[in-house]
Amino acid sequence: MKKKVVVCGSTFGQFYINAFQQLLRDDFEVVGLYGKGSDRSRKCAETYGIPLFTEFERIPEIDFACVVISSGTVGGIGTELACRFLENKIHVIQEQPIHPRDLTETYRAARRNGVYFKTCDLYPKLPEVARFIRVAQELNKREKPLYIKAAFGPQVSFPAVDIFSYVLPSIYGLRVDNITECVGPFDILTGKMGDTPITIEYNNQVNTEDRDNHAHLLHNMAIVYETGRLILEDTFGPVLWKPRMYVPKYLYNPEKRNEIPPYLKELTMETLGGYKARDFTQVLFDDWTKGVADNIVEFSRMIDQKVNLAPYAQRELLCSQKWSEITNIFGFAKLIHPEGGEYIPSAQIHKYSEEV
Repeated sequence: MKKKVVVCGSTFGQFYINAFQQLLRDDFEVVGLYGKGSDRSRKCAETYGIPLFTEFERIPEIDFACVVISSGTVGGIGTELACRFLENKIHVIQEQPIHPRDLTETYRAARRNGVYFKTCDLYPKLPEVARFIRVAQELNKREKPLYIKAAFGPQVSFPAVDIFSYVLPSIYGLRVDNITECVGPFDILTGKMGDTPITIEYNNQVNTEDRDNHAHLLHNMAIVYETGRLILEDTFGPVLWKPRMYVPKYLYNPEKRNEIPPYLKELTMETLGGYKARDFTQVLFDDWTKGVADNIVEFSRMIDQKVNLAPYAQRELLCSQKWSEITNIFGFAKLIHPEGGEYIPSAQIHKYSEEV
């Protein structure tokens, strides 16, 4: 029997509806969209062929709810709505970011009512981020990370901390040594995350008229090891491995030139996983939709298998606490009103790269 779900929120909530209808339709049924009744909500419900509910009491019996609405401490009703479902003994998966206070409230409501709650950690499920995490975890078994450099902005700061939690030995402590503001569009923090020295380049700017756009990047990370650097060039890839260069002194003797050690025959840079660049529509509508679907399947299995929630709750609370610390350290984003910035076709960039 298909599990019945309702999606709350018609902006990013559309990725959830797509995930259910395109990838999970054999096991799940979206019985409706819950929203305020805006034009977008009505058109969304009509487009996807599902009912629109504007009153909570009219939502039919469901197995779980997807709350894709901002949580309370970032100005939305997501926490209130999640707790309302939980108090009605309905499982909830909720979109991040979620403040530690809100997360504590929702987990307590879940435990009190014997139901499941989980945040959707979309970004670690994206193909190239997942590859970066896998390789880092294997490297960490062989050698200790010496340093991590990361760049991201407020809009994706919560998943950045989520990624840290997978690739660093510990994120329990955050020590700030220095913050330099307004280095171009970035504020720069140096310090330690756990025992790992860290630099964060924080694109601390927001366009109030278009908050989801105008960031200079999503995620860029580089972990330094004794043997080389592991780099996540962008949220959408590629993942790069750059071996550390070492030239033994004996090679400066002409008679030794034929005695090349194996490590000098390594490429100066490796692109991992057979990476092939894809356009933005592919990563948005394919990778993001699949990432959401993977989270839903994972959540459904947790419910079916009666998995102990405590370890998940502890990790999510830790990530939320570190996210809250980082965003408080950097403070309110600077408001920008960008002008110009006309897009340059890649074909033009290729022309610039040609030798004259």
